[in-house]
Amino acid sequence: MADSPPDNRRRRILNAGAAAAASPFLFHIARAQGANIKIGFPVPLTGAFSAEAQDQVRAAEIAVKDFNDGGGFNGRKVELLVRDDKLNPGEAATRTLELIEKDKVQLIVGSLSAATQLSINAVARDRKVLFNSISQSDAINEVRDWSLYTFHEALNPHLTAGAVARYAFPRFGKRVVYLAADYAYGHEMVRGFQRAGGPLGATTLADIRHPLGVADYSAFLPRIQALQPDVLVLCNFGRDLVNAAKQVTDFGLKARTKVIAPVLLYTARQAGGAEAFEGLLGGTSYYWGMEDKIPAAKVFNDKFRRAHGGAVPSDYGALGYAGVKSVLQAVLNAQSADSLPVSIALRQLRYNWYKGEQFYRKCDHQSVQSVVIVESKSKGMRDPYDVFNVLGIEAGNEANLRSCEELGHKISA
Repeated sequence: MADSPPDNRRRRILNAGAAAAASPFLFHIARAQGANIKIGFPVPLTGAFSAEAQDQVRAAEIAVKDFNDGGGFNGRKVELLVRDDKLNPGEAATRTLELIEKDKVQLIVGSLSAATQLSINAVARDRKVLFNSISQSDAINEVRDWSLYTFHEALNPHLTAGAVARYAFPRFGKRVVYLAADYAYGHEMVRGFQRAGGPLGATTLADIRHPLGVADYSAFLPRIQALQPDVLVLCNFGRDLVNAAKQVTDFGLKARTKVIAPVLLYTARQAGGAEAFEGLLGGTSYYWGMEDKIPAAKVFNDKFRRAHGGAVPSDYGALGYAGVKSVLQAVLNAQSADSLPVSIALRQLRYNWYKGEQFYRKCDHQSVQSVVIVESKSKGMRDPYDVFNVLGIEAGNEANLRSCEELGHKISA
């Protein structure tokens, strides 16, 4: 006697279940589909940029909590696997390889150095694992380092230095000295200022390079003073910026010269203090005080305050939040945690996580975004977090980026 239609369906379900149980391959697929999504997060928890890196971790954890509290992806939660790259390209490559091959991460976000992000990207790119960088670099967008799996959430030196130059040179003078850390960050920032400053009539009196991590700038300061520049540009980062700002102030250079920095860090200002940074002008990707005018900033700040005892997020902390949150939104949009579909979804993403509208430029996956011009203040502070005045915001504009063709990308008609 033939089975009835319900019996047929039941038999097919039972047979399928038996086949799945008998198949290790299908069992592993099912287990993988239900397993947590792992995101590798290599940053320099030790070294000159440790304060910024630790804030990146704190903010990235908020993005993970948002995702998990919202139910995750089909019930799958996210784990953030933080690793210390020690601000060393070789260490960064080793930790990234371990994350991919040993820890089996599906996606990577992180970095806080122009050099380490390139080594992280090289390892991830070769293994077709998506990497979203949250540190400034011009090179990572160039075709020789780029791939379909390479994204850049942070500002880049060309954009940041250009915005600061366009604000500062017309206001404070065009005779310029650069004091720059002698590695990719410093080199790229100087280039960005010079390219933007050329049409404005700015001239370079000296381009002085110093080693990364130098503690004593006294050998450079008499030369700078003798040149009598209108503007001194400090193209360094983290503790280097703190040390340079303190010694420039103590030497009395501010009396005749406007001191600016392409990236004026919130964490550096907190570490260096009001006196050392008084009057320093610079650019940043984010300042928490924007919350008065940007609703998304207030939402993000309040999440951070609740998680960290009322403290506010730094600029690089916000990049940790956005870098992870963008990738996780792409996971939801792609309905997959695999790098290729996530990459395709990320290319199409338009988002406003904390500072206004952003999107990734198609040719190089650079996040197009605003640059905030801030000046450090020493008076009238409402609380210990109130360290900057926002002087202006240069809106996100692809025209302010280097062209796709210059970066080596072929643009089809």
